[in-house]
Amino acid sequence: MELDQKIDLVRELDGHIMRCVRYQNGNHVIQKCIECVPTEHIGFVVSAFQGQVASLSMHPYGCRVIQRVLEHCGGNSQGQCIIDEILQSACILAQDQYGNYVTQHVLERGKAQDRSQIISWLGRLLP
Repeated sequence: MELDQKIDLVRELDGHIMRCVRYQNGNHVIQKCIECVPTEHIGFVVSAFQGQVASLSMHPYGCRVIQRVLEHCGGNSQGQCIIDEILQSACILAQDQYGNYVTQHVLERGKAQDRSQIISWLGRLLP
C-alpha cells in the first residue's frame, strides 16, 4: 500500500480513535497506524489521547497504544505531552496492572530526565 493510501485510510479514523483504542481488535489498528504512518500525519491520533493518558495507560488495550506512541512519537512535542501526563501519574501507573508496563517503557527507553523523575517519585513510596 502506498503512503498516500495509508494516510487517507488513517484520516478515516478521525473522531473514532478513542473508541478503537478500547476495543480488542481496534487497538491493533491504531497501533499499526502509529507504526506505519509518519508522525506528521497522525497528530490527530496522538491529540485524541491528551488529557486521558493515565486512564488509557491503565486499560488493557490502551496501555499498548500508549507504548507505541512512546516508541514512534516520543521525540516530538506531542509525544512529550504524552510523557508529561505519564510523569504526572507515574506513582499510580507504576502500581497498576497495566499502567506499570507504560512506566517500565519510560524507564527503559525514555529520556534520562524522565527516568530520573520517575525513580525519584517511586523512591518516595518506599517506607
